[in-house]
Amino acid sequence: MLSSIVFYALDKAIRSYRRMAQANIDRAGLDITVDQWLVLRVLLEHDDLTQHDIAERVFKDQASVARILALLTRRGLLSAIPLPHDGRRTQLRVTEAGHRILEAVQPIILQNRAKALAGISEEELALMRPLLDRIALNCAPTS
Repeated sequence: MLSSIVFYALDKAIRSYRRMAQANIDRAGLDITVDQWLVLRVLLEHDDLTQHDIAERVFKDQASVARILALLTRRGLLSAIPLPHDGRRTQLRVTEAGHRILEAVQPIILQNRAKALAGISEEELALMRPLLDRIALNCAPTS
């Protein structure tokens, strides 16, 4: 039975969370997707990443990340500054408008997390995190 497979349960939990999170962002009237928010957050924390690095951090393929970056740039939430030593590359920076949308979304993100984790103790979370990390490590490509 599918429901007894741990990866089915993990995927169901993640998809349920993402649907709820996006619905709450939409309900607040904010024009951003969860994936766009993730990309902005990653770039806010690390503004020296390549598209490949961003894709790795947000668990998306490079083509999806390229589309998200182009959209965020067109919307004025990101700026692409040419690197002086490499005319083919740019440094992506979160703009003031990008900062404003991140600030507007942050309370919703915190509410979403609180709702999703309701009834789960810190001790249970402390047990779960290393297990999830171990699964990810077990699935990582070997060199």
